[in-house]
Amino acid sequence: MELGGLHHVTAVTSDAPGNLDFYTNALGLRLVKKTVNQDDVSAYHLFYGDETGSPGTEVTFFDWAGMGPNRPGTGGIVEIGLRVPDRAALDWWTRHFDALGVPHGGVEAIAGYDTIRFADPEGQRLALVAGGSDDEFAPWRRSAVPVAHQIRGLGHVTLAVDRLAPTARVLTEVLNFRQTSDYLAVDNPALRTVVFQTGPGGPGAEVRVEERPDLPPTRLGSGGVHHVAFRAPNDSEHRAWRDQVRSAGIGITDVIDRFYFKSLYFREPGRILFEIATDGPGFATDEDAAYLGERLALPPFLEPRRAEIEAGLKPLDSNITPPAPAR
Repeated sequence: MELGGLHHVTAVTSDAPGNLDFYTNALGLRLVKKTVNQDDVSAYHLFYGDETGSPGTEVTFFDWAGMGPNRPGTGGIVEIGLRVPDRAALDWWTRHFDALGVPHGGVEAIAGYDTIRFADPEGQRLALVAGGSDDEFAPWRRSAVPVAHQIRGLGHVTLAVDRLAPTARVLTEVLNFRQTSDYLAVDNPALRTVVFQTGPGGPGAEVRVEERPDLPPTRLGSGGVHHVAFRAPNDSEHRAWRDQVRSAGIGITDVIDRFYFKSLYFREPGRILFEIATDGPGFATDEDAAYLGERLALPPFLEPRRAEIEAGLKPLDSNITPPAPAR
C-alpha cells in the first residue's frame, strides 16, 4: 500500500485579500474553493489549484487575521515546492517575477532539479521546481500565466526536525516512503537534507527532511504552514492507513468527512501535523465546475448557519483581474 503523493498543503495568512491577489494574479492559480475553516468558521479557508482543484495541485490557507508572523524552526514545514514543466518555464518565471517585483533567487540545482526559491508577501517560503508529470494537471484557461508555464501542482515539502531518525522511521516504516537521496546546502555545507519519496516518486511525491538541532521550535503564524496532506485513492485504503498508523502506536483521528474529501490527522515524532486525505469527491460536488470559488461554499452541515457565518466574514473580492503576463 502506497500513498499517491502530496494531496495539499495548508498554510496561514493574516491578509486574505492580499493572499488572493498573490496566488491568483502573481502565481496564476485558480481559487477553486472559497469556504471556511470547519473547526473555526470565523476564518476563511481558501483553496488554490489547477482548473478543477485536482488532488496534488492544492495550496490552501486558513485566514487568521491578526496573527503574528511565523517563526521558522523545528517542528515545522519550512518550504513548499511547486512544480513547473521545465527549465524554459523557470526562465519565464524569472522574467515574470522581475516584472512584478517579486524577490527571488536564481536558478540552482537542488535535489537534482532546477529550482527557483522565492517567498510570498507574508514570508511563506516557496520554490518552483522543474519536472514531474502533467498527467493529472488541468490547465486554468483564464490564468494570468500561459498554459505552457503554469504551475502544475505541488512538488515537495521540506520539514525541519530536531532529530531525523524518528521522523524517517515514520515515513519509511509506517507510511511506506522510500529514502532515495540526500544533499548538502550550497550556502551551508553542514546542512544535510534527506529526500523521501512515495508512489510514483519525483516532484509531487516528495518529502525532504532537514535535521536542525540548532533551531528553536517553530511558532506558527502568518507565512507559516499548518499541515501537509497525503493522497489516498479511496475510502477503503483511507481506513487502512488509519489502522496502520494506529498499529504503530501513533495517535490518529478517526475519519473526518470534510465533504470535498475525507481526512485523518496525526502528528509525527517531530511534531509536524500530517493529514491523509481521499482524492474525492472533489470541489465540483456543490458548485458548477465553471464557477468554482466565486461564492462562499459551505458543506451541508454548516449551510443552516450561512447567514451567521457570512455576517462574521469580511467580503473577499473574487473578481480576478490578472496582470499582463511576461513574454
